Amino acid sequence: MRNIFLSLTLTAAAVAAAVPTHAAQADSEHPSAKRAFSLPPSADLSYTIKARQKGMAIGGDALVQWRQGDGKYSIATESHAGIFGKILESRSEGAVDGYGLAPASFYEKRFRKEPTTATFKRDAKTITFSKGDESYPIKGGEQDRTSAPWQLAAIARSAPEKFTPGSEWAFFVAGRRDAEPWVFKVLKHEPVQTGVGEVEAIHFSKSPPKSDQGQQVDLWLAPSLDWYPVRIRFDDDGDTVDQLLDKITRK
Repeated sequence: MRNIFLSLTLTAAAVAAAVPTHAAQADSEHPSAKRAFSLPPSADLSYTIKARQKGMAIGGDALVQWRQGDGKYSIATESHAGIFGKILESRSEGAVDGYGLAPASFYEKRFRKEPTTATFKRDAKTITFSKGDESYPIKGGEQDRTSAPWQLAAIARSAPEKFTPGSEWAFFVAGRRDAEPWVFKVLKHEPVQTGVGEVEAIHFSKSPPKSDQGQQVDLWLAPSLDWYPVRIRFDDDGDTVDQLLDKITRK
């Protein structure tokens, strides 16, 4: 079941598993771009989860609580799967600055694992981790696994005309014990059948980590629903996790 519990980190919109990198390498590949943004309205998003691991089907659900206002934001996620109960809890919170979301901390507790934290030390301009000795500079625009899709949505809300097939959007993203560049590529517009009806969404593909080219991560954002994530799919050599929006409760 290891791959399923790892993959369900996607519920927090962290769209892939981070892999160890060296700080010097990450510094040379550290994208930092200031773009216009418009944050989606606060909401609770409920999802259904369908997973398949070595031929076995597993169902579950997830709740994402997205809040923004007064120059701050927070994202809290819980995922449950069948008889295992809660398999993932994650939180990202911080301020909103000139780049958009500016995380202060990222917390993740996975099934049967010790919790981990990434801390964005804004005064020292450094990202550090509760596990491991890696650290990375803060140049502006850095995200964590949970905040990255929401930062992407905020940029898309501000300039939807730029999100054309083939366009790419890069961020520097912190995970459990290190950080690396993430690149989201726009594939196409396509319909997604959700719990709130069929919606037109923009399909993104996130580049797989260099250590595992067998991973495939796809993300669908819906312009008609304030660019909320309506579907996330993770495929790792045939083992899949598919997360689909069931309900939106605006706050």
